[in-house]
Amino acid sequence: MALRIIKAGTWLYNNEVARPVDIIALDYDFWYELGKADEQLETGEEPEPLSPEGFLYYARFQRAGETSEPTWVDSPGRRTIDAAMNDAQEKVPRPISWM
Repeated sequence: MALRIIKAGTWLYNNEVARPVDIIALDYDFWYELGKADEQLETGEEPEPLSPEGFLYYARFQRAGETSEPTWVDSPGRRTIDAAMNDAQEKVPRPISWM
């Protein structure tokens, strides 16, 4: 299992304080594996299919910038980077500046 930071950005909390956000790529379904570890999967539940590149993309706020695992994600797994970026933007009241 590998974690890769794909995009990094910042947004302004209270229009004053820069807060980090990133988009990470994981080669597994984070939420499925968490449910499996906690024995909380529904009968017949399957992991999200990975993208053609072999990843799911997630937005992170709490641990943005960290490259070690375990980690925590703040969005569902998405098959595209753009979809994960949209999830991130929907969670904050100000525009995200992506680098």
